[in-house]
Amino acid sequence: MSKDLKSKKYSKEQYLKWYEEMLLYRKFEEKASASYIQQKIRGFCHLYIGQEAIVAGYETVLGKGDSVITTYRDHCQPIGRGTDPKIIMAELFGKTSGISKGRGGSMHMFDKEKGFFGGHGIVGGHIPLGAGIAFAEKYKGTKNVNICLMGDGAVRQGAFHEALNMAMTWKLPSIFVIENNMYAMGTSVERTSNVTELFKLGHAYEMPSFAVNGMSVEDCADAFEEAVERARNGDGPTLLEIRTYRYKGHSMSDPAKYRTKEELNSYKDRDPIASVLSTIHENNYASEDELKAIEAKIKQTIEECVEFAEAGEFPTADDIYDGIYAQEDYPFIKEI
Repeated sequence: MSKDLKSKKYSKEQYLKWYEEMLLYRKFEEKASASYIQQKIRGFCHLYIGQEAIVAGYETVLGKGDSVITTYRDHCQPIGRGTDPKIIMAELFGKTSGISKGRGGSMHMFDKEKGFFGGHGIVGGHIPLGAGIAFAEKYKGTKNVNICLMGDGAVRQGAFHEALNMAMTWKLPSIFVIENNMYAMGTSVERTSNVTELFKLGHAYEMPSFAVNGMSVEDCADAFEEAVERARNGDGPTLLEIRTYRYKGHSMSDPAKYRTKEELNSYKDRDPIASVLSTIHENNYASEDELKAIEAKIKQTIEECVEFAEAGEFPTADDIYDGIYAQEDYPFIKEI
């Protein structure tokens, strides 16, 4: 579908919502990057810059009861689900006011109330968990679906294939999403397998499987709409290989010397936020003053995130046992 035809499918309100959402994700991650350089954030930190259209795409069609589970590149997904970005930033800063009380850091966000089930550091280890969440929804007779995101490196794990087999056998309401940003850490897809069109891996299980342009929020939304409808109707899972790109290295410690500037710039030329902004301009969906107001709103939000994070407290030794056991079942814990 041409860009012009795609823009006619979605409303002015949707484009403005996409622009604001994706710009928030981008600015949040840029601030996280700056805070890491300032040593306000420690440990590992994996940024989502360039991949924003995926979250914006599935949030276009997901409902309140649906759920998302992902890898350790997990700052934007809970924000997309509705988690307050202030407590995400606080978690990055390691503060008790963070979503995981300062214990998860960058790699282990979690918000049960919003249907966000992590944030998982073990490559591929969360894929069976995603299938399990979908199994629970089917068992309970709901119409809820689970989005299970993974990187291109995770599809080489046996857990990926086991989960796909069970999900297809039991017709689970799962949407498996390969965020193919072309590199598993620094290793290109071509160096790991003869099968480089990763959506074809789903064909072994006769699962509906498709490649999607991850630099287009319209294409992502279209693909998720089809997959979600299939899952809600009881017709089982879908595998989507969303071809995207991360503008930064694998993590903050990665200089990304394994790729060329020309390759990076070729993806930046198709930036999903710039594409949405172009559509807004072409259709006169917003004036320059209205767009500046959105940018100012997001700038203020990011400033509030940092202020909130910096004002928080670090965990103390007295906090070490909290959240390990159910307190009413193990009253002796505080005495240890």
